[in-house]
Amino acid sequence: MTAGQAAGEDAGHARYTYRLRVSSTALAGLNAEWARCRWIWNECVAMSRKVHHLNKDATKETTCGPAQLDKMLTEARATMAWLREGSSVSQQQAIRDFAKSRAKALKDIKARLPQQRRAGMPRAKRKRDALPSLNYTRRGFRLKNGRLHVAGGIELTVVWSRNLPADPTSVRVYQDSLGHWYASFVVATGVQPLPQTGAVLGVDWGVEQTATTTSSAHDLPHAEHGKKAQAKLSRYDRMMARRKPKKGQPGSKGYREAKKHRAKTYAKIARQRQDTGRKWAKKVARDHDAVAVENFKPKFLAKSTMARKAADAAIGATKTALIEMGRKHGRDIRLVNPAHTTMDCASCGARTKHALPLSERTYTCTACGAVSPRDKNSARVMLVRAGLNPAGAEGVRPPGALLPEAA
Repeated sequence: MTAGQAAGEDAGHARYTYRLRVSSTALAGLNAEWARCRWIWNECVAMSRKVHHLNKDATKETTCGPAQLDKMLTEARATMAWLREGSSVSQQQAIRDFAKSRAKALKDIKARLPQQRRAGMPRAKRKRDALPSLNYTRRGFRLKNGRLHVAGGIELTVVWSRNLPADPTSVRVYQDSLGHWYASFVVATGVQPLPQTGAVLGVDWGVEQTATTTSSAHDLPHAEHGKKAQAKLSRYDRMMARRKPKKGQPGSKGYREAKKHRAKTYAKIARQRQDTGRKWAKKVARDHDAVAVENFKPKFLAKSTMARKAADAAIGATKTALIEMGRKHGRDIRLVNPAHTTMDCASCGARTKHALPLSERTYTCTACGAVSPRDKNSARVMLVRAGLNPAGAEGVRPPGALLPEAA
């Protein structure tokens, strides 16, 4: 998430993320705190595995919940001065995060979800792989004179790109893969209603255009941020290939520099995609009271010939941004099952007897003779399936119905 950008956390809450300027003293303190939290996480993993092996043959099941983990932390802090030097808040939050992750994995296993769909059991965090992430509740941090003070006497400078709308309830201090530090505040927010427009919109996702809607003015063309940066990425890939170290050997300075430049380019592409999606979602939410959105899951495209272009379209991130923007401004966002939406006629509801190939871009209904662009017809089908089509079965508009925008 970009600095100062809000994203939905849960009902009534949002995250506001800001860049941090970290001094050498603060950096040493954060790394020390992370070393303690990482040790506690790994101890929780070891305890969870031990309990799992004990329960295999035992008649009485042993638990490994937050209560048992908290007891383990209390005993560890009593015997280890190194742990007592750190903040108990961040260490307790590490246990809460582990317990939440383990509970999710056990729930998925109990529900017998397929291996590729369920959350895996928590694994140990290795020093060279895991990026620092510290969580603090309200008693573990404070804001004073524009600076962030976290437990342990660590003082951080926040780049306030925008004001917080309310007092934060918690904060996550973390480092990304580029070495940049961020503070992500959770803030309680309410609905920010926008003026009523009386208009509705149908949205169909695609690869040729990221979003095709019933209003041509709100179509979202494929921005191709990744394609525009491909020449630069290829250059860094060649630089890394020339400097690739032998197995077991550390990379040279040139290799590390090329790797860093490539990572920065990918991060910029991600920010561009997110910015494009959020601006489009804001425009849609501002101009429409209700939106029928195709509940499209682009995961399967990763195994197709359109994988690169589909990933560059960022359909999943754009759909998430639209849902969050609708919730933020109190708009009616309705998710529509995408099955057979390209085969149904938006005018009469008739369905073709065969699936339309992707090369066929014009939809022609054999029942009523309606002809329209394929994606536009699918966008109108979204409105009909969501119950937002203003005209009734006999063409009579119900009283107080929302008005669709002309294509």
